[in-house]
Amino acid sequence: MRGENAARLCEQQAEACGRLGSPLYAALLTRVAQDVRDGGPCGVTLAEYEDATLEDAVPLRLLGAVHALALTGRAPALAAHYPSAGGTAEPEDHDAVWSAFREAVAGHREWVARWLRRPPQTNEVGRANLLLAALLHTVPEPQWPVRLLELGASAGLNLRVEQFRYEADGFSWGSPDSPVRLADAWRGGVPGWLREGAARHPSLRIVERRGCDVTPIDPLSPDGSLALRAYLWPDQLERTARLEGALRLATKVPATVETAGAAEFLAGVELQPGTLTVVWHSVMRQYVPAAEWEGVERELTRLAASAGPDAGFAHASFEPGRVAGASGFWLTVRQAGRPERVLASARPHGLPARGHHAEAGARS
Repeated sequence: MRGENAARLCEQQAEACGRLGSPLYAALLTRVAQDVRDGGPCGVTLAEYEDATLEDAVPLRLLGAVHALALTGRAPALAAHYPSAGGTAEPEDHDAVWSAFREAVAGHREWVARWLRRPPQTNEVGRANLLLAALLHTVPEPQWPVRLLELGASAGLNLRVEQFRYEADGFSWGSPDSPVRLADAWRGGVPGWLREGAARHPSLRIVERRGCDVTPIDPLSPDGSLALRAYLWPDQLERTARLEGALRLATKVPATVETAGAAEFLAGVELQPGTLTVVWHSVMRQYVPAAEWEGVERELTRLAASAGPDAGFAHASFEPGRVAGASGFWLTVRQAGRPERVLASARPHGLPARGHHAEAGARS
């Protein structure tokens, strides 16, 4: 059947969007899938992607392209329905939203085609929740200088991690005046190790903020900030608010994201006396070829082996996997001379998180 692979990819992404709290995108992608099968505007647009795989995220590319049209005023009928553009989208309006979406695809084919060729990049600020937890647990002494290095950093927004505000039941960390507020950060109680780390570190001293990405985004540029906004889901205003706050912080707190692969970037890293070097990544490993990831592991092993009392090293990650037979997204930490520890799990966007107490041996 014509377009069957692309249609199935849209249906799979629709299910994921519904599960992750975007009923608007779940409804739209279900209709996109049928339009692809019918040979409508979406089918014509996605015709050259019939051999795409799930990892290519073609449905998310399409959604981002059309969201950008709404955000820039090029699709006013659609913007009237997208909450991120000031509109409203009630469940009973989904047919009208679909009509405006389909019209936008048909009327802006060159725009959509250009966006389909770019990778769908978010810089999910909610994942800073896991990074902050890892830092509070790992930094050995108050005000010990931290060098924060991020693999697959996108726009580098989470390199400003200690500038955000984190809140959960009976727990808070960070400035109450921060433009980024991560509310309801933990479910099922804040774990004891995190409370201890927060008490030990009322603040963090980050002396270097540097990352890498094969296609970095400049959050201070109009094109970069539009891309970040467009790849969020328009009916998830909490994510939009976090992004807007992080973009404001990016104008005040410098960070550098280099154009480089993860292994290449780490090859140029050396530990520095008097600091703790933390390498961090989140939901990016699946996009790195196996051969390159072997290089990443070699560099991480090299850095861990060079660590000493005056030059610390830790590797923190938030990636999908299995722990004790359960699939999920897991926060793990490795420090020199210690086994990998599984500290928490969370939804893919980082909020909320749950504490965990398994060791690496429980992974499967």
